[in-house]
Amino acid sequence: MVKILIVEDEPQMRLGLKDNFEFEGYDVDFAEDGEKGLIAVQETDYDLIILDVMLPKISGFDLLKKMRNEGNDTPVIMLTAKGEEIDRVLGLELGADDYVTKPFSLRELLARVKAVLRRNKIIGDKEPQEYKIGNLNVNFAVYEASCDGNPVAMTHKEFEILKYFIDHAEQTISRDDLLRDVWGYETDITSRTVDNFILKLRQKIEFNPSHPRFILTVHGVGYKFIF
Repeated sequence: MVKILIVEDEPQMRLGLKDNFEFEGYDVDFAEDGEKGLIAVQETDYDLIILDVMLPKISGFDLLKKMRNEGNDTPVIMLTAKGEEIDRVLGLELGADDYVTKPFSLRELLARVKAVLRRNKIIGDKEPQEYKIGNLNVNFAVYEASCDGNPVAMTHKEFEILKYFIDHAEQTISRDDLLRDVWGYETDITSRTVDNFILKLRQKIEFNPSHPRFILTVHGVGYKFIF
């Protein structure tokens, strides 16, 4: 049974989500503030976390950042009442897998949950795959990266983008392709978000990020991965 943690401080929403997700067959825990949420993720292995941004004690952003810094790559869907693009971008760059803006429909959230779980299940079911790409050694089976034997911090989304590039090596990939196939849904995130992720990957992979040899820019279109 898929185990989900809901970190949400609004009692009615928290209990409503718990009831509906349990009705869908999920095993659900909940925490009413960021501090309790952090304890929960440190003590229990979850398949997915639904994380509100605005939380007492520890914000959703800070909780997510601490999770990723501790090597916890559990998929995270963020809930935000804010409509500003900066909040969505920040969550994704910190390592969130998806976000939903309040108010949202339960049907939409359930669809996002199923999409994230499906993507991670597909990745998890593949045979262990290790690659040497420029400066980086990558193991997609355990989501670990290293350089010269030293661990390299990478977000879950960075791993997904890199795997997508490997699976589509030598092909021209547009920013829309990445947003659709990696993020998995239609989104209003700007192309700058994609470019920021590519910049970070280049800094970890390329021998000289200013003159890349693996992730090439196709001007006016997107990127091409030469492997």
